[in-house]
Amino acid sequence: MTRQAKTHGKLAEALAADYLQLRGLRVLERNYACRLGEIDLILADGAALVFAEVRLRRNLEYGGAAASVTAAKRQRILRAARHYLSGRPERPCRFDVILLDALDPGRIEWIKDAFGE
Repeated sequence: MTRQAKTHGKLAEALAADYLQLRGLRVLERNYACRLGEIDLILADGAALVFAEVRLRRNLEYGGAAASVTAAKRQRILRAARHYLSGRPERPCRFDVILLDALDPGRIEWIKDAFGE
């Protein structure tokens, strides 16, 4: 990953965090990482924990941001979430995806419970 891509990724995560906070969620962790995976944002939405994946895909040639959340990526997020939850009190959880096709808060798409069955 290039330095520019990392910078854009951090900007996308900051935009997503601001967007979600304006909608009443509270950021608990940013870039939670363990040996099993990484979670961009962990937030509180009332009593629920929200594990959020932020995807910026400015080149639509390979599919949009939603196409970049592969089954393998979902599994890494789920494993990291299990790690985060271990030893913590049980509470409701969900997995959201925040999609951006530009670094523009007006073009954010928020998919709640994106991994739901």
